[in-house]
Amino acid sequence: MKHISLILSAISLLIYKTHPKDYQQLNETQMLFKAVQNNRLTELADLLKKGANVNTVNQQHKSLLLVATEKQFVNMAKLLIEYGADVNLQDNRLESPFLTAAVLGNSELIALYLENGARFDVFNRYYGTALIPACERGHVEIVKMLTQTPYFPIDHINKLGWTALLETIILGDGSQKYVTIVQQLIEAGCDIHITDNNGVTPLQHAQKNGHTKIINLLKNAPRK
Repeated sequence: MKHISLILSAISLLIYKTHPKDYQQLNETQMLFKAVQNNRLTELADLLKKGANVNTVNQQHKSLLLVATEKQFVNMAKLLIEYGADVNLQDNRLESPFLTAAVLGNSELIALYLENGARFDVFNRYYGTALIPACERGHVEIVKMLTQTPYFPIDHINKLGWTALLETIILGDGSQKYVTIVQQLIEAGCDIHITDNNGVTPLQHAQKNGHTKIINLLKNAPRK
């Protein structure tokens, strides 16, 4: 182990001597991510004040803001946004801070990102919006926020051929939180007649799953 440490140190020294700017940038990136991962606000603020790139990414193309979002460090996210962090920057798996906040059900982060440039045409790896996984996971408050956001595409269809309504019914268990979400989607004006790729309607899926309350909501929904 001692020999390995010596070799790594020698390599680092060689990089520093031959490419000092690259070494400095690498070291700065490591410090930035370490500060975010450990929720060290003062340390991060000092680095950003000195001109560090707030939209720096790691090898997985995760941004500092995405890491803060995954850890649900709200104050860290606010600090990064103050310095211009991009709420839509995606990693190699097409996750962004905004999309991830919806998956996690963090309403404080969703509100923050909606106020700071969240885009509705940035999709996850399933070609889905933030609303669709929020519906799947039963995040009632997130669904309420997004369906009440002007111009949010509530009838967007993902790669599976599902809208937010279809995802709620197909993957939800029909419990009260999913009933509430269906009600929210209907009140927001979603199209209850959009079928999946096999031509099955939301109502038919609800009937198949025995979701009685959702069946009643769909049958009594106003016609568009």
